[in-house]
Formats: sequence, C-alpha cells, structure tokens
Amino acid sequence: MSPTRPLIFDGHNDLLLKLYRAGGPAHARQFLEGLDGAIDLPMSKAGGFGGGFFAVFVPSPVDLDEKFDAMTQPSYDLALPDAIDWEDAVPVVLNQAAILFELERLGALKVCRSAGDIRAAMDSGIMAAIFHIEGAEGIDSDLHTLDVLYAAGLRSLGPVWSRPNVFGEGVPFRFPSSPDIGGGLTDFGTRLVRRCNELGIMVDLSHLNEAGFWDVARISDAPLVATHSNAWVLSNHSRNLTDDQLRAIADSDGMVGLNYAVAFLRDDGQMDTSVTLETMMRHLDHLMAILGEDRVGLGSDYDGAKVPEAITTIADLPNLRAAMDEHGYGAELIEKLCHGNWLRVLAKTWGG
Repeated sequence: MSPTRPLIFDGHNDLLLKLYRAGGPAHARQFLEGLDGAIDLPMSKAGGFGGGFFAVFVPSPVDLDEKFDAMTQPSYDLALPDAIDWEDAVPVVLNQAAILFELERLGALKVCRSAGDIRAAMDSGIMAAIFHIEGAEGIDSDLHTLDVLYAAGLRSLGPVWSRPNVFGEGVPFRFPSSPDIGGGLTDFGTRLVRRCNELGIMVDLSHLNEAGFWDVARISDAPLVATHSNAWVLSNHSRNLTDDQLRAIADSDGMVGLNYAVAFLRDDGQMDTSVTLETMMRHLDHLMAILGEDRVGLGSDYDGAKVPEAITTIADLPNLRAAMDEHGYGAELIEKLCHGNWLRVLAKTWGG
C-alpha cells in the first residue's frame, strides 16, 4: 500500500477560520506556501490529502487555553457561549466564503458542487473542497441567505454549533454526559432542514443535541450524516453519538466521519494528545459494527481541535493508513474509509 494512497477525503476542517484570523482573503496565498497549522498545500501533497468539507464558522469570544485546561479535568461542563446575531454573523460568513473562493482562484483547490466534481478533482490531483457552514447564525430565519449561499456553492450545513441559535440547540462541552441535553429544533429549524432537503444541501448532525438529532431524523428525507463525531459508548462525551443514533443513521443509509479530536476519542474525555491510533481503530470498529463498512469515514477537525500526536497534520496521514493496515483492514475497506464512503453518501444526497 502506498503511504499516500488512497487519497483521504475528510469530513471537517477549520482552515477557513484560521485564515480569517490571519487577515482574511488577502492572506489566502499562505495556504500555497505553507502555514503554521494542520493543513496547507505542501502538506496535502506529502500526506495524500484529497480534500474535504471546508467549514465556515463564526467564532465565539472563547479563551481557548482556558477551555482546553478545563478539559484536562476528570469531569467538566463548559458554559455554552452566547448566541450570535445574524447581523454580526453575516460579515464573518462572507469573509470566510471569500477566502474559499480566493483559494480556488489561486488554483489551490476546486469548490465542488457534486460527487462527480469531487471525483474529477481528485483524479486530476486538485484538492476537492465542499463549502460547508458549521452553525447557521449567518442564515436568516426567512432563509433568503441560504438560497443565496447555495447559489454560490454551499452544499453542506450544520444547523448549530455548541451554542443556541434561532434554529436549535447544540451540545455543550461536557464530560461525562449523554447528548440528551436541551430542546430540539425550533420551528425555524424545521423549515431550515426542509429547505436544505429541497435544495440538496446536506444537513450535518455533528453538533446537534439528541432532541435535535431525532427531529432531523423525523423530518429529513435525505441520509442522516454526522461529519465529525465518535462513538459515545467508547467515550461518554456529549458530542458523541449513542448506539441508537448510530442505528438511525444506518437505517437512513447515512454516514459518520470519525473525529480525531482527542477528548472525543479517549474514554476519560481528556484533552490529552497522547492517544494511540489503535484508539481510533476501536472507534472505527464500533461505528462499522452498527453502520456497516459503507457508512463510516473520516472527519478530522484539523485546525479546530487537538488531535493524536501521530497525526498532528495532514502530512502525517500515512501513519493513519498504516494503522488501518496493521489493524487488519484490507485495501478495499481502507479505500472506503478514506474517501469511497463519502463519495457514496454525497452522490445519494446531492445526485451525481
């Protein structure tokens, strides 16, 4: 098996937030030349990174050092950040979307609107990018912004992050805890999911609480997808999915992308990067035991989380392929986990 093949298509990264904090679209060229982070163009070639979901995210004023310190305790319950108004969120959303399209203009990636686009980009050696929004604060309750962003290329959306908005509630960073925290979708959230179905925008369940998850499962006519979540039975974190949730995803012919964030991998919930890749294999094994081999992939959370030391950046992805091989996954299964299953579920969701 080649160290850089099969190419990895990834369910979540926060590169756009990183470049936004660095100064916005004018600084996009740094991605081509090398960034102090987890993802850039030189590292993608070194690691065999084929692309993934590029998240647009409106950050809350959170002290990350304080947050990560709290998550080294035996138990923790971080307060949910305050809601963000639409008027404040829209400029941030547009700035980060502009970064994505500037990266496309520079030739660093291709913004893909169909599964066929992703295949074509990967086959030609171009990074394939999905325009994704994590937390719909930048979408107005009348959904006019959604229609405009869809026309621009938006193809995936998580209704909430870990804070409330007009569409619903997310889960806090709480350990130990089930995801059964708070209320589900609002009436606006129900309308949002239905409009996403109509347009063919994938609805990401990763940050929804359990009540919201079941609301989407009841409303949606598309496969249920969590782009970056893990197995709650192995790590009792509120961000992870219970076996009942996994069975619902399986019944919908949906998918889960394994999150590399160490707090959601470890059985002690700690923000400690000394996590073996075998721990990740145990999560993959459990996810596949319920979802089957065709409904599990990868969802790193690169540039948005602390990850295992062995895969600090995408240049380290050969280590992950090697761990899959050593764990006994065959070549066909490894290809499914690396990108085949994402292409399958996106083709079913979007068509093409």
